[in-house]
Amino acid sequence: MLRIEQLTAATEGKTILNGLDLEIGAGEVHAIMGPNGAGKSTLANVLAGRDGYEIGGRVVFDGVDLLALTPERRAAIGLFLAFQYPVEIPGVGNMYFLRTALNAIRRERGEAEVAAVDFLALARMHMAGLDMDPAFLSRSVNDGFSGGEKKRNEILQMSLLEPRLAILDETDSGLDIDALRAVGQGVERLRHPERSMMIITHHPHLLEFVRPDRVHVLQAGRIVRSGGPELAGELEAGGYSAMAGTR
Repeated sequence: MLRIEQLTAATEGKTILNGLDLEIGAGEVHAIMGPNGAGKSTLANVLAGRDGYEIGGRVVFDGVDLLALTPERRAAIGLFLAFQYPVEIPGVGNMYFLRTALNAIRRERGEAEVAAVDFLALARMHMAGLDMDPAFLSRSVNDGFSGGEKKRNEILQMSLLEPRLAILDETDSGLDIDALRAVGQGVERLRHPERSMMIITHHPHLLEFVRPDRVHVLQAGRIVRSGGPELAGELEAGGYSAMAGTR
């Protein structure tokens, strides 16, 4: 589904990604782990189409040159990014925001828009699967939300938009154990044979709830080691310093 070949990214004269190679198959969940400054969030931003990077290499998603597409087109063909720090939008209702996002993607795909009354029923169905209070729909987007509520709202967006490739950029950041469990279980429920996930994280705790097929260690802008789920436990026990230069 996703193939990254010799990906480089630089900003303000500083190289962050340095020849990164990665392949994720359909239905697979891959975890990207690494220390601060390794390039994890840059990888997410580049794949999502954020401006400000000088990019080299090749990224193919479902047979399409991803780097040639606008961020809007990337979303339309099925890419979703859950932010590490979701933005608060006071005055914009959550229901309006979610329905607008869904219909924008449906228009790009040539599909009929979802009417407000139908969207309300659809949103409530998805929220039930995530154990979310329907009252969230009447609140402003992330305004006054706790860290856990913001991250759960991101997973609700993911559930509604039904992406082919979901990138979760440190979704576990700042969560207590209860919120981490709720978010992790929500992500796990969204596994699908035609949906791949890239989970970017510092720590292995989220991976106790979302079992990855592969774990990759990112250091100095490239993957230095890959392995099965047990690799996350090795990292927690021994840290990242012993991983450089291995494969």
